Amino acid sequence: MRKLVVMFCAMAISTMVLGQKEKTVEVGGAAMYPSKNIIENAVNSKDHTTLVTAVKAADLVSTLQSDGPFTVFAPSNAAFDKLPEGTVSTLVKPENKTTLTKILTYHVVAGNFDSKAIKKAIDEGKGMATFTTVAGGKITAKMQGKDLILVDEKGGKSVVTIKDVYQSNGVIHVIDSVVMPN
Repeated sequence: MRKLVVMFCAMAISTMVLGQKEKTVEVGGAAMYPSKNIIENAVNSKDHTTLVTAVKAADLVSTLQSDGPFTVFAPSNAAFDKLPEGTVSTLVKPENKTTLTKILTYHVVAGNFDSKAIKKAIDEGKGMATFTTVAGGKITAKMQGKDLILVDEKGGKSVVTIKDVYQSNGVIHVIDSVVMPN
């Protein structure tokens, strides 16, 4: 009887462990694990190689590996491809580090704003919510139908294509265009 109880308890424990499996979202062909930080996940996304290269060039890796929390609006490679030819290769040069850092930190908001929190802020703002980025600029969020839209300081728009990719130190929302500060 005692062996049966021990065996039953062992089965229950292994079932509980299996039941606690992390909920992952796939981005760029790779699973994004909520237990990993923003950088640990981003480096695995084939859709964010340009962003990872830029983050490294701007020396922002350690910042985005810190506790945060951060909300990152992460432009895909296709978003960077929309920029004029040569823009990215110019920005990642050491002499342009300040400009690159300003652009990248404009995509980051301090705090943990998943889509529900952003939607709530939009509702409270009667259709628009303005967030202050880590760069110190303002970015506006609004809904257009079912799409969450970001409007940058220059009037450029970006659509959130994948929302609520939870990280150990915040949340990522994939966007289809690079947003630009003034």
